[in-house]
Amino acid sequence: MTLSIDKKPKIALQPIHQCVPVTFHYDVHFTQGLFKTNNPLLAEIMAADGKPGIKRAIAVIDSGVLRHHPHLLKQLQGYTERYQDFFTLADHPMIVVGGEEAKNTPILIDAIHTLINEVGLCRHSYILAIGGGAVLDMVGYAAATAHRGIRLIRIPTTVLAQNDSAIGVKNGVNAFGKKNFLGTFAPPYAVLNDFDFLSTLDARDWRSGVAEAIKVALIKDADFFEFISSYAQAIAARNLEIMKQVIYRCAQLHLQHIANSGDPFEKGSSRPLDFGHWAAHRLEHLTDYRLRHGEAVAIGIALDCTYSYLAGLLSQPDWQDILRTLSAIGFTLYVPELNLTGYKSGLFQGLSEFQEHLGGDLTITLLQGIGKARDVHQVDITLYQQAVNLLENWQQTINNH
Repeated sequence: MTLSIDKKPKIALQPIHQCVPVTFHYDVHFTQGLFKTNNPLLAEIMAADGKPGIKRAIAVIDSGVLRHHPHLLKQLQGYTERYQDFFTLADHPMIVVGGEEAKNTPILIDAIHTLINEVGLCRHSYILAIGGGAVLDMVGYAAATAHRGIRLIRIPTTVLAQNDSAIGVKNGVNAFGKKNFLGTFAPPYAVLNDFDFLSTLDARDWRSGVAEAIKVALIKDADFFEFISSYAQAIAARNLEIMKQVIYRCAQLHLQHIANSGDPFEKGSSRPLDFGHWAAHRLEHLTDYRLRHGEAVAIGIALDCTYSYLAGLLSQPDWQDILRTLSAIGFTLYVPELNLTGYKSGLFQGLSEFQEHLGGDLTITLLQGIGKARDVHQVDITLYQQAVNLLENWQQTINNH
């Protein structure tokens, strides 16, 4: 019996609704003397992946770290020899330029990809990224795009990297004069914070990361801001025990937001963890990265808090407390570039770049109280200019004292 074509069963071509739930697990560790042979943490982390055999890895190291820790290469070699039953380095460590230049130099991505290819790393291998936040961002981008993702162990060496940039899920480099124009969302395999690296930071890098702690405290935890404010002088005086507490709580708040905000990969337009950042990213570019990221963030926070005050959202005492805390830690809250207003060359171009980066509506986080964030979708440029003038007057007063 022959079945005619018109009698074949017909399937309605309805949309197929796909859902792929993905859960990421990674730990952020706090230690000292990470590469001392009596500290097995790094080796244990690589051994704990459940796969037998000696793990293969490469290391990419910030040149600035080596200037302050000249024995690091020898320490790393000794550590590798001590734990050779757990892992091996497939080649000599790659040394790369540190600071924002790392994110402005595309050839570094090619160099890391080339090394991965030449030594034959697979997706179950490891990349150890040792350095400041900019280097970790760049190496993370290279790791995420080789084999669609090689395991990345971040070893941050600055306050800002330990409490913010290294612990999240983002990687990126700059392009077309824009901050983090190229990037990925790719969680690290692990983050290892070694407080010993902080001992050699200069004053600017020591305080720079505190801006991110103040940021997250202002939008999420009034008690944490009170802690920072109370110990501002101790932080400025490089009290390591206080800094450990600042780093830990800042990291904890960031991680809680990433895990529980419902938008870890920023599909929406609201990004409260970038409070103060629309101006900060623009100021970094306008100053040709003379400003450290944290220094620019401190100015951005001061600007948005001042705008919040002028807009009637933030009380005068809270506004003054915030600016006093930032100044006491040592931040300068005004630079001439704040008054650049030309089309595509001024500060407020940062608003459109921020909207473009996020997509959707412009969303700026302001304050309606310490620990209380509020998103707005339009701003008054004239009021922002008044905020700039107030910051200039504030800084002149500080300088005169």
